[in-house]
Amino acid sequence: MDTSTWYRDFGELEARGQSAIYEQWALGVADDPALITLIEELPLQKRQPNLVFACARLLGAPERDYPAFRRWLMPNWSAVVSEALARSTQTNEARRCASLLPALSLIPGPLALLEVGASAGLCLFPDRYSYSYDGGAPRDPPAGPSTVLLESTTTGGMPRPRSVPRIVWRAGLDLHPLDVRDADDMYWLETLVWPEQHERRARLRAAIRIAAENPPRIVRGDASVLASLAAQAPDDATLVVITSAVLVYLPFAARMRFVELVRSLDTRWISLEGVRGLPTVRAALPDDGGSDGRFVLALDEVPLAFTGPHGQSLDWIAVL
Repeated sequence: MDTSTWYRDFGELEARGQSAIYEQWALGVADDPALITLIEELPLQKRQPNLVFACARLLGAPERDYPAFRRWLMPNWSAVVSEALARSTQTNEARRCASLLPALSLIPGPLALLEVGASAGLCLFPDRYSYSYDGGAPRDPPAGPSTVLLESTTTGGMPRPRSVPRIVWRAGLDLHPLDVRDADDMYWLETLVWPEQHERRARLRAAIRIAAENPPRIVRGDASVLASLAAQAPDDATLVVITSAVLVYLPFAARMRFVELVRSLDTRWISLEGVRGLPTVRAALPDDGGSDGRFVLALDEVPLAFTGPHGQSLDWIAVL
């Protein structure tokens, strides 16, 4: 996909209806050959709209129309490049747990969770959030209602989780871990939330407070560390590897090596990735589902549902 198409798709498929500012910025960039030329000087994985826009906002870009954004961006481009090269899009959306929960509920517990690309680890706490599907009565943690209520709409007869999972061990793996106790790290996480998404920002802050009560262990490293970290999970728990919007950042050859590594482990694998993230999952879909920017929830490479990228919807397609 060329850069102009990438930004146009981001604006039309992901930002539309979620952020009017990002939609306008993305469509403006898509039609701006001079700016496209600058963006294409970045390494491929650093050209992402989310990353470029968040770095610009971190440095003070005005959250206004595209002409105002461009007037700020052009003289500040070198500073944006420096930030983009040093950072990555570590969107740690706790509401993705509303998509993960139905798959977790299909796995016998107790569970040991290992998330690859964990960022600050907010998705390692599905047992400490409350859930409501289609406005129904919340499913709460055993200790009672959580300060974080994750709401999602569903179609297709999704099996309703009766409770949150029992998790006895949790760890994360990330190239650049973020610390929930570090104010600068958490400010970057907040900046990754799109401009108008105030509810999402409030949810992020509440999830950070929950994680900060007992910060998760997140190991710095790449997939080469996965096997040794997995070996530390308790033997009396079912190990579950989770990947959530992470495989897109791996070049295809590295992604396939990662797939083979996960297959070699004694683990269950829940993936929540773009339609094109896993070839085996895409091949098993009833249709490619990729025209509207949705993700695919899969268990052991078997697709279960199409989902909203931030956990806001779940369209069940599996027959259990």
